[in-house]
Amino acid sequence: MSIDHYAVIGNPISHSKSPDIHQYFAKQTGQSLSYKTILAEKNDFKKMVDDFFMNQQGKGLNVTVPFKEDAWNLVDKKTQRAELAGAVNTIIPQRDGRLLGDNTDGIGLLNDLMKNYHLQIKQKNILLLGAGGAARGIIKPLLDAEPALLIIANRTVSKAHQLARIFESFGRLNACGFDELEHQSFDIIINATASSLNKQIPAIPASTITNETVAYDLMYSKINTPFNQWCLDNGAKQVFDGLGMLVEQAAEAFYLWRNVRPETHDVIEKLLQQSA
Repeated sequence: MSIDHYAVIGNPISHSKSPDIHQYFAKQTGQSLSYKTILAEKNDFKKMVDDFFMNQQGKGLNVTVPFKEDAWNLVDKKTQRAELAGAVNTIIPQRDGRLLGDNTDGIGLLNDLMKNYHLQIKQKNILLLGAGGAARGIIKPLLDAEPALLIIANRTVSKAHQLARIFESFGRLNACGFDELEHQSFDIIINATASSLNKQIPAIPASTITNETVAYDLMYSKINTPFNQWCLDNGAKQVFDGLGMLVEQAAEAFYLWRNVRPETHDVIEKLLQQSA
């Protein structure tokens, strides 16, 4: 029996949990497939993608840092959510040989918030920190969940306003700088900056947090990320990291490739046990 081949491409890539996640999905759903990592240098991205699909008969490819924008430029066509995100993290080869690009990050976040943590998004005030690619990929799904208001805050204010203009037709949102958040508080605060990677905290006032605030960091860690710890220290009700989002976005990619939707709860638990 032939085995279908999948992979994730990025740099660095050795730390990726994607092979484990997709093998868990395959076992759970009775699918026969292989899933590997591909380390690519910046100038070799297109060549390695072409090689994977043309010479290795790849059936699907995940794309991670720093190649999501390269993938957006490379694919022949894009879904609406990939078009709006300005980034592609999932490539699906079509029967005619063309490559379809999608972005599953936003739906992955939404599923983690609403399905795994049972958070209500509708009519909530949400603060999104950051205006880079990670933030852009999750704005439309968040607006689809009908929050009362979504504020995009960024250190460089012009970038926040630029994102707000792109998505203004999809829901109620605004943009500002970190220093304009004084005297505002939020139900949910999502950190889409890379601050936790650098062991830093976005320069937002503690007044954004109340004892009902839920904080979510897109980064994941064995211990609380610096951002999540800061939120707890300032009275946040709950904090979550991005491990569940990682699994949920992978589940959406698996569904796009295999037309089977895997269960995610047990996979998240397995990963938590591995990192304990």
